[in-house]
Amino acid sequence: MEAEFVSRTKKKEQVEELQKLGAALIALPPVTLDALGLPAELLAAVRDAQRFTSHGALRRQVQFIGKVMRKIDPGPVRAAVAAIAGSSAAARAGQKRLEQWRERLIADDAALTAFAGEHAGADLQGMRTLIRNARKEIAEGKPPRAQRELFRVLRDFSHD
Repeated sequence: MEAEFVSRTKKKEQVEELQKLGAALIALPPVTLDALGLPAELLAAVRDAQRFTSHGALRRQVQFIGKVMRKIDPGPVRAAVAAIAGSSAAARAGQKRLEQWRERLIADDAALTAFAGEHAGADLQGMRTLIRNARKEIAEGKPPRAQRELFRVLRDFSHD
């Protein structure tokens, strides 16, 4: 039985893809890296790369990580990195929704009624005060202290 022919270009693309995956691992915080359950050799190589400041040394280490990853099945590692990227994308989407609510509340008085309908138990009087103060800050060009506080209140309701 003959082995399937893989062109040299295809091999290089695979190696580069593994190196990009390794670079994504290097960018992860240590706590997240520990939670992935990587093989010991790969984990050690990634931790070494995180310590390097020299561009050349980092580039060589990324190449080494790619070499180590050729020895293991990269599927689970790829899936874990994708899941982490997806969760951060979900967090960004949640942040954007909260920012939209804040903008709606500041721009329109009817938005507070809609917010109260969706979130029972909201401190409407406190939110009215924050909205009034945020509008005043915008009009006077002051730092957005009340706007930030309004965002915090919205974030607290989204976690409930």
